[in-house]
Amino acid sequence: MAIVKSELIKELKKSYPNFLTKDINKIIEIILKEIKEALKRGEGVEFRNFGTFRTNIQKASIRRNPKTGQKVSVPKKKTIKWKMSRELFKKLNNEKE
Repeated sequence: MAIVKSELIKELKKSYPNFLTKDINKIIEIILKEIKEALKRGEGVEFRNFGTFRTNIQKASIRRNPKTGQKVSVPKKKTIKWKMSRELFKKLNNEKE
């Protein structure tokens, strides 16, 4: 199951009971806004021991609609590429350093 923003706020509230929920929500909103803005500018975002987010430009191409088989032109667009850190990879695969 994926973690949603409301669950993240609840977990942070448990860890930091002195913070108001609205303050925790505002902090998360600011962090997400800054990540979005950095990616819009074409900058990478790095979280140590977690991974990096970078933008990638996907070239324009002609593809097929799987339902109808009709050719469809797909324009050039930006996508987000995420690469996990070595530490996270080791933790997920139960490897010891």
